[in-house]
Amino acid sequence: MVCETDQQQDKGLSLAERVHPKYRPVFEKLSGADRAAVALYFLPHSSKKDVLEVTRPRVVKWYCPFADQREFPSGHRYCINVYTGCEHHCQYCYVTGYSAAQPNCKNRFRHDLCKDLEALEIYDVPPAPVHLSNSTDPLQPLEQEHRHTLFVLENLAEHRNRFTTITLLTKNPAVLMDDRYIQALHRLNKLPPDHPRRSWFDAQGHPPLRLECSLAFFNDEHRRLLDPAAPSVESRMEALRFLRKEGFSVFLRIDPLFPRDPLGGGKTMADFGLPDVQSMSDLEGLVNFGRELGARHIVYSIAKITRPQRGSLPPVMERMKLVYQHLYGEQPLKFRGGSWRLPETVATESVLKPFLDLCNRHSLPAKPCKMNLITTP
Repeated sequence: MVCETDQQQDKGLSLAERVHPKYRPVFEKLSGADRAAVALYFLPHSSKKDVLEVTRPRVVKWYCPFADQREFPSGHRYCINVYTGCEHHCQYCYVTGYSAAQPNCKNRFRHDLCKDLEALEIYDVPPAPVHLSNSTDPLQPLEQEHRHTLFVLENLAEHRNRFTTITLLTKNPAVLMDDRYIQALHRLNKLPPDHPRRSWFDAQGHPPLRLECSLAFFNDEHRRLLDPAAPSVESRMEALRFLRKEGFSVFLRIDPLFPRDPLGGGKTMADFGLPDVQSMSDLEGLVNFGRELGARHIVYSIAKITRPQRGSLPPVMERMKLVYQHLYGEQPLKFRGGSWRLPETVATESVLKPFLDLCNRHSLPAKPCKMNLITTP
C-alpha cells in the first residue's frame, strides 16, 4: 500500500528535514517517496523538537540508534530484540553494560510487533535487512515457553516484501530443529516473485536468510567457564549440521577472540588462573567445522571486557582483566565505550593475525563483526 495522499508524503518529507544529523546520510540516499516513508515510520509525528531521533517504532527498530551513520554506513536496517536480557550469562558479553537485570518477556510484544508490521505496510517503507537480534538471544530458554521468536518468524514471512536479508543470531540453534521453526525458515528463505529486490538477490547469489551461530570455544570446559548457561559445543554443532542439510545458509561466529598463550614476558594464561581458552588447535577445530558447514565466511571480533551496569565483573573476567593489564605493561588499561580493550598492537599481531592466517590456510574468508553487518544486503 502506497502513501495515500500527497499531503502524507509532504508530512514525511517535512519530518525528514528535521532528522538528527547522524542519521541524515541514510535519508539523503533515498528517493523522495522512500525518504518520506522511512521518516513516517521511524520519526515521531507529533514531536515539537527541532531535531528528531529514530524513536517511533515499538519493536521493529532502527538497528543501532546510537551509531553515527557517517561512520556506520549501513543504510536503514532493523533489529528486533525479542526478549530483554539473556539467560546464557556469557561472562564477556557487551550487553551486560546496559541489559536488564533479569531476562524477561516484553509487555505487549506480539501486539507491538503486529502494529509495527502494519505501519511498514501503511507507509510503504522500502525493504531493508532485519536482525534478530543484537542485545539478547532470540532462542534462549524463554523461547521454549513463550515462542515469541517463532511468532516473529511467522509474521515476517507474511510481510516478506518489507525485508531483504533476515539474519537470526543465536547460541541455541537446536530450537530451530523443531518442525514449526523449519517451516517458517523455509518461507523466509525465498523472496516472493514480486519482491522489489528479488532479481538482484538472484543475480548476486545472496541468501535471503542467514542463520548465524556464535561458537567461540571448541572445548566444552572453556565454554562452561565463559558461556556458563549456553548450550554445549556439541549441541550447537549437531544443530548447525542439521540446518545446513535443510538447505539454509549458516554462518559461524568465532566471536570474540581472546589472548592466547604465550602472553609474552614469560607469562601464560595459567599465571592468571585461566586456561588457554582459544588455543590455535582449538581455533583450527572451529575453522574446520566452518568449512564442513560450507559457511560463506567466519565472523569475528576482538574481546572487550565490559563494565557491568550492575554489580562487579565476574571473577573470570577480573582475571582476564589482569591479562589485559599485563599486555599493556606499564601503561594503564585503555577504557572506551564502557569497556577495557586490548592494546592495538597485541590485538592485531598476537590475536588477530594468527587467526586470519589460519582462516586463509583453510580458504575460509573471515569478516569482522561490523563489516559482516554493514555488508549484509
